[in-house]
Amino acid sequence: MEELPSGPSPALTVPSGPPPRAGWGLRRIGAGATLRIMARQRSDSPLLFEIVQKPDFSIERRAMAEGLWPVAGLDEAGRGPLAGPVVAAAVVLDPVRIPEGLDDSKRLTCQQRENLFNQVVSSALGVAIASVPAEAIDDMNILRASLEAMRRAARALPVRPKLALADGRDVPPGLPCEGRALVRGDQRSQSIAAASIVAKVMRDRMMAGCGRVHVQYGFEVHMGYATVRHRTAIEVHGPVARLHRTSFAPFRLGAVEILEE
Repeated sequence: MEELPSGPSPALTVPSGPPPRAGWGLRRIGAGATLRIMARQRSDSPLLFEIVQKPDFSIERRAMAEGLWPVAGLDEAGRGPLAGPVVAAAVVLDPVRIPEGLDDSKRLTCQQRENLFNQVVSSALGVAIASVPAEAIDDMNILRASLEAMRRAARALPVRPKLALADGRDVPPGLPCEGRALVRGDQRSQSIAAASIVAKVMRDRMMAGCGRVHVQYGFEVHMGYATVRHRTAIEVHGPVARLHRTSFAPFRLGAVEILEE
């Protein structure tokens, strides 16, 4: 076997030029030698199982330990549609009679929402509903209208809460008690999840009623959202006064004539 030549190994050096890109590092390899190595990158492979967060009553129980009881959950339905009111609900659950299966209303089927709606209304210590119509939404914008609907619902409760947990990033101004905002609250708090179900079911019933009056729009199917059927009906028949939100982009950009009731 051929012998390798004796003597010191030649040094490895980093080529001259601009510094290495971010994510690269330099490690010393013996005297006078360096080697460039790539830092470990975060894997972009999907998780084998998606972690689904389910709401529980832990936030409410911590509030109870602080002396803040009753606790009301606040949520709204109908921020995105082109028509109809934004509807909010306030719910004070009975800690010993919490319905099974409470969750973010968007993760439930229509039948599941209806069943849970009946259970919440029959078992909760207090339930209240309030709405802000399309005309007021146009006047004050949808965020303020949503917060106003939640404020009204909280004030309409038959029991006065000491704490209100509101879904989202904002606490409705003018609450009758302390308020705390919870991002994705309907996936964290059972009280907020219950309010989201009540608000969604009530708004859907309202829009179904609108569909029986304005049969050409199909409100009972799309609930006022910007589906192809709804947008086509608006193009053909025009928007309905006091029902469509004329401050929303399709109407501002289209400048369509408003159909009077």
